[in-house]
Amino acid sequence: MEWIKILPVWIGYLLDLIFGDPRNFPHPIRWFGHAIYKGESILNRGSFQARLFKGAFMGILYICFVFGVFYWLENLLAINIYAQAIFISVGVFFSLANRSLIDEGKEVFKALGDSLEKGRKRLSWIVGRETENLNTHQIRIATFETMSENLSDGVVAPLFYYALLGLPGAMAYKMANTLDSMIGYKNDKYLYFGRFSAKFDDVVNYIPARLTAFMMLLVTGKLFGIGFVLREGKKHTSPNAGYPEASLAYILSCRFGGPNYYHGKLVDKPYIGVNDRAVSQEDFKIVEQVNHRVCLLTIVLIALIQWMILG
Repeated sequence: MEWIKILPVWIGYLLDLIFGDPRNFPHPIRWFGHAIYKGESILNRGSFQARLFKGAFMGILYICFVFGVFYWLENLLAINIYAQAIFISVGVFFSLANRSLIDEGKEVFKALGDSLEKGRKRLSWIVGRETENLNTHQIRIATFETMSENLSDGVVAPLFYYALLGLPGAMAYKMANTLDSMIGYKNDKYLYFGRFSAKFDDVVNYIPARLTAFMMLLVTGKLFGIGFVLREGKKHTSPNAGYPEASLAYILSCRFGGPNYYHGKLVDKPYIGVNDRAVSQEDFKIVEQVNHRVCLLTIVLIALIQWMILG
C-alpha cells in the first residue's frame, strides 16, 4: 500500500493540467487573501515600529496557522489512507498554478491580437507595472517575464516545499507567497507593515528560483547558459526573480528588464540579456513548452524521491 503515497503528487499535477484554476471554485488561496486583507485593515496603523512588529506578527501567525491546520487535517485523515491520499491530491492541485499561468499568458497574447488596447488591459491583470503606454513588444516581454518568475513562485517552489515538508509545507509556502504579493510592497502603505512578508518570501524562494532557472536550461538542452544566468540573474532588483528571467532570456535570445512605471513612479530596472530583438507570437509556444516541461520534471523528481524513500 506504500505506492498510494506517491499518487497524490501525480493526481494533483493532472488535476491542474486539466482544470487549471476554476474561477468560481472555492480555493484556499482566495481564503488566504481574504484573511490577509482583513488582518491588514485592522493592524496596519500606528508608528513605523508598531507596523513592523504587527506585520511580522501577522505573517508568522498566518504561516504557522496554515501549516498547523493542514498538518492536523492530514493526520486526522490518516485513519483512512484513501481519504488522506484524496485530501493531499486536492491540496497539491490547489498549490499548483502551472495551467493557470500559461492560460493567463495566452489570454494576453490573444487580447493583443485583437488590439493593442485590449492587450494592455489584459496584461494589467497579471503585472504590477503600468500598462497604459506599453507597445506590442513591451507587452510580450512583460508577459514572458511574469511567466518565468511565476514558474518559480507558482510551480517549482510549492512543489519544493511539498517535497521537504509535505502538503503542510506547500500550503504554508502559498500563504507566505500570498502575503508578499499583497503587502510586500515598498510604498507608503506597506513599507513597514509588509517588510517581514517581503523578506521572508525572499528567503523561501532563494533555492526554488535558482532551481527553476537550472531546470529551464536543462529541459531545453541549453545548460551552457548557466554562466549567463548567474551573471545576468543577479542584476535584477529582486534577489530571486532575475534567475528564471535570465534563463528564459537566454533560451529566447532576447532581453528583459529596463525602465517601467510602477504606481506613478519610473523605476529604472537593469536589463537582463543583451539581444534586444522583437519577440513574437511563435515565442509563446516555446515559453509554454518550457513551463510544461519544468513542471513535469519537478513532479517526476518528487515521485522518484518518494519512491526511493519508501524503497
